[in-house]
Amino acid sequence: MSSSVASGAAPAESPPRHPARWIILGVICLAQLTVLLDNTVLNVAVPSLNKELDATTADVQWMINAYSLVQAGLLLTAGNAADRYGRKKMLLTGLTLFGIGSLCAAFAQSAGQLIAARAGMGVGGALLMTTTLAVVVQVFDSDERPKAIGIWGAVNSLGFAAGPLIGGSLLDHFWWGSIFLINIPVALIGLIAAAKLVPESKNPSGDRPDLPGALLSMVGMVGVVFAIISGPAHGWLSAQVLVSAVVGVLALIVFARWELHTPHPMLDMHFFRDRKFVGAVAGGILVAFGAGGSLFLLTQHLQLVLGYDPLDAGLRTAPLALTIVVLNFSGLGARLLSKVGAPAAIAGGMTLLAAGLAAISVLGAHSYNGMLIGLIVMGAGHALAIPAMANAIMSAIPPAKAGVGAGVNGTLMECGQGLGVAVLGAVLNSRFAALLPAVAAGAGSLPAALASARTDADRAAVRDAFATGIQTSQLVGAAAVFAGGLLAGILLGRAERAERAGRPRAEAE
Repeated sequence: MSSSVASGAAPAESPPRHPARWIILGVICLAQLTVLLDNTVLNVAVPSLNKELDATTADVQWMINAYSLVQAGLLLTAGNAADRYGRKKMLLTGLTLFGIGSLCAAFAQSAGQLIAARAGMGVGGALLMTTTLAVVVQVFDSDERPKAIGIWGAVNSLGFAAGPLIGGSLLDHFWWGSIFLINIPVALIGLIAAAKLVPESKNPSGDRPDLPGALLSMVGMVGVVFAIISGPAHGWLSAQVLVSAVVGVLALIVFARWELHTPHPMLDMHFFRDRKFVGAVAGGILVAFGAGGSLFLLTQHLQLVLGYDPLDAGLRTAPLALTIVVLNFSGLGARLLSKVGAPAAIAGGMTLLAAGLAAISVLGAHSYNGMLIGLIVMGAGHALAIPAMANAIMSAIPPAKAGVGAGVNGTLMECGQGLGVAVLGAVLNSRFAALLPAVAAGAGSLPAALASARTDADRAAVRDAFATGIQTSQLVGAAAVFAGGLLAGILLGRAERAERAGRPRAEAE
């Protein structure tokens, strides 16, 4: 690896502007939207799956988690494959696998078949998550890339918000398989458009496959993500969670050591010497932590504290996504990034995100009007911070390794969101349990506690305990995001100052 990358200097010149770059962006955003819709659309179908497929609670958890586990485990490997074999080839392969998996899921006859189909969709999803961002880096130069990544990020938010709404509308009129069947025409349109418009690109050095690295990264990521997912349900000290976590962490340690010594590493560990890269990574984990955890808490806040049904709750989270979409599609986030620089954009965006979380906790405790202010402020923070962080990560990695860079970005989002749900969920449960009245002591959930309550006063105390638990966990999330913004801003600021100081010396030599 060259010293220029390790020291934080620009890794390579920007690619020339592709004449059809904005149309290509539309194609890959369509592919990305398909994956993101599927991440959230299944949640609204849980009652139908319980009834139609006789699915148990464990079955439903595996239907949801099979996709996440496979996708998280394959992100780095998928990015490496895109760099080596061609990003267009892997984009087309991902669309094909995702479409076939969706077709199988739509017509699954048992819980086991649906779980297998979801795992297959996870393979396609990993390829799409990495190739779409890698293609953005290849077809946009450094001037236009922040706006393009901002639009790519806005589509992520749109997919998250639209999933429950589209799923709920389909389930009102059709059978549960329709939520997967809608992926088919989108995948077909994406295939045709990508085949005609997206240019092929790959690593010109043609590094040999790093099969041990791929295996170790998969085992490590699946182990860690499975522990994070299982912890809240099975207990953090249960054998299932501890064994999974230990295996995952050990595999990742061995992976890091292997990558340092193999001549053709899948992930060059020297990237972590780059302060710019480390700052963006630190910020990325914590903003995903706050985003994932806050949205998990918002759903419960709206339904269990404010009393909205699932569809109404989904509609009331829409201002968050709409704010992100408007700010990024208008290019405002990209203009601010170019004006103030990555350190200030990331620190400022994460401060806004933290302020929004705090506003929801304080102003939205008992009314949606107060929550609405917090959602808009959170959306503004997302629109500023997330594209800036993705751009910082991708610009710290040579363009030849764009797929791996996208894999790192996707892995951060997966792990950060999972940690956010797990940690903030644990804070909620701990605070809730501590404040429960004696008659409901030991209840593991709000419905169980309400069932144990004997009087209206007891039930009111149970609801107050849950609302206080939600507030506390939201404030913890706000503090973590704010601290992450300061950390990322400091690290990135130091990296940029070191880079500027190094330029005169390099020119003098």
